[in-house]
Amino acid sequence: MKLLSLNESDFFRQLSHGGLGLQVGTMNIQVRSSIESVGRGLRVLYGDYPLLDSKDFIDFYVSLDRPNGLRRWFRPQVNFLFDGISPFKPLPLDHAFPMFEWGFNWCVVNSMHTYLIIHAAVVERHGRVLIMPAPPGSGKSTLCAALVSRGWRLFSDELALISLSDGTLSPLPRPVGLKNQSIDIIRKFAPEMSLGPVVKDTHKGTIAHMKATDESILRAGESAEAAWVVLPKYINKSETNLEPLSRARAFMMLADNSFNYGVLGEPAFHALAKVVDRCQCYRFSYSSLDEAIATFDSLEP
Repeated sequence: MKLLSLNESDFFRQLSHGGLGLQVGTMNIQVRSSIESVGRGLRVLYGDYPLLDSKDFIDFYVSLDRPNGLRRWFRPQVNFLFDGISPFKPLPLDHAFPMFEWGFNWCVVNSMHTYLIIHAAVVERHGRVLIMPAPPGSGKSTLCAALVSRGWRLFSDELALISLSDGTLSPLPRPVGLKNQSIDIIRKFAPEMSLGPVVKDTHKGTIAHMKATDESILRAGESAEAAWVVLPKYINKSETNLEPLSRARAFMMLADNSFNYGVLGEPAFHALAKVVDRCQCYRFSYSSLDEAIATFDSLEP
C-alpha cells in the first residue's frame, strides 16, 4: 500500500495525529506533523513509497511541530523532534519540509552505524554503482539528478551506505535536493521529472527536491557493488575532463567525506578498502550535463 493510496483527508488526519510510517530503502520512518507544507511535500515526493502498518519496526520516530508560545503566531517557526528530542534550533515555518529532509539525514548519520556512511551522491547502472563524493558547491546533486533523469538508478544524492561486512552499497532513494540555479537547470534539462515546492531563503539558499524515479523506489531493496569513484566539479564554461585518480587518493577522499569512519575504526577501514579495490577512480570536471552523461555512460566497469 502506497502513501497516495490514502485519500487526502485521511492522509492529513493520520499525519497530524498518530503519524504515518514510510519504508524508505532499508529504513522505516514514522512522521507526525500538523504542518500543511510537510504534508504537501510528502504527498508530492513520497507518494509512491510503501506505507507501514502498526506491526512494522520503526527506525526513526520524528515529528515537526510549531513551538508553543508567541512563536506559534509571531514569526512562526518549526521544531524537528527525533524520539521527542530536538537536535536543532527551530527554523522559519515555511522551511518545514526541507527541515524534514535535513533531519532525516541527521537521523541516518547519527544512528545507522551498521553502515560506513559517506557524504556522496550514489547512482547505479547495470548492477554497478557510481560513487561521487564532493563538498557543497561541486555540482554533485545536479549531476546526480541529471543521471537519474537519463536512466541511472538513484541510491542517494547525499549518503553512501556501505556494508561493513562485504562493502556493497545499500540504496536510500529519497528526493534529490537541488539548490539555487540547479533548480532551473534540472527543470530545463529534464522537464519530465517531478519537483516539489520551492522554498526560498533557507541557510542553503533556495531549495527544491526532485522526486526519485519509480524504478529507484521499487528496487530500493537491491544493493550493489561499486565500480567507480568519481570526484566531480562543476566549472562554468569548462571542457569536460575525466582524469585518473589513484586508489590511495580516492580512499583518503572517501574517508575524509565519511560521517562515521572515526567512530567505526578498523571495520570502516576494511569496508572502504573493499570498495576502492573494486573501483576505477577519477577526477571529473564539467560544464555540460549532456557531455557529462555521455562520459559516465561510456565508463567501463
